[in-house]
Amino acid sequence: MEEAQDTTIPFAHPTEEIFSRILNYYGIEWEYEPRTFVLERDAEGNVAEAFSPDFYLPQQDLYIELTTRRPKLNTIKNRKLRRVQELYPEVNIKLFKRKDLRNLMIKFGLLDEAEKIWGSDAQKDEE
Repeated sequence: MEEAQDTTIPFAHPTEEIFSRILNYYGIEWEYEPRTFVLERDAEGNVAEAFSPDFYLPQQDLYIELTTRRPKLNTIKNRKLRRVQELYPEVNIKLFKRKDLRNLMIKFGLLDEAEKIWGSDAQKDEE
């Protein structure tokens, strides 16, 4: 897939840049980390915990969070997603897990990129 890379956005992870290229390829409007959801405040009212999904797709009114962590390490992220859904029930959010991202990259012929997030022990991790 030959799409121009957006070098003006400092993506936190290479997978986010790849995902943005797929969205661009299909002409899907997106914003990168446009909103932070407060999940918890301390006794003084300061933000103690927050969550910023990676992408927002305005035409679909959908937030997308990407993770390349092994399934066993996703506990904190899954908890934050559940908390967003509890506090902000009107918000639509979808988590793309490691396996989802790998399959998406393979579909688009991005085999080298897929291998980087999959690794040799991924089959064991997916069980």
